[in-house]
Amino acid sequence: MDDVLALLEGMPIVTFKSGEALLGEGARDSKLYVLIEGEVEVIRRDTQVSHVDEPGSIFGEMAVLLDQPHSATVQALSTVKAYEVKDAIKFLEAHPELSLVLATLLARRLYYTTSYLVDLQQQAQGQRQDLDLVDKILSTLTERPRAKKRA
Repeated sequence: MDDVLALLEGMPIVTFKSGEALLGEGARDSKLYVLIEGEVEVIRRDTQVSHVDEPGSIFGEMAVLLDQPHSATVQALSTVKAYEVKDAIKFLEAHPELSLVLATLLARRLYYTTSYLVDLQQQAQGQRQDLDLVDKILSTLTERPRAKKRA
């Protein structure tokens, strides 16, 4: 992650106090944050889904890339210093090496999520009908996106 930090040298640095949100679930903006130092938690629907303290960690990428509201809150657990990338799409277009880092990160997340869902599906096979949702999620994750029709 040191290469990510080196790439962002000279970008604005923001500081958050413990308890402050870097990103809010449901909020919309075009910012990315890259952790320089400190600890954050990622909270979705009032449940902590991750604890992050690795410098170079990136937050806000899903909302930026999908052009949708943030799916989780990222909240400081200590004093946090982070690079702030205000117009993330423009920055990613100008720095394809960061886009490759993001693609790798997202591919890794998808791999582990899919593996988890397959494990869940195998454990629950034939046990509970309400877990058919796992089948639906897994098939959605493995489908190719449909091409948009042009008018």
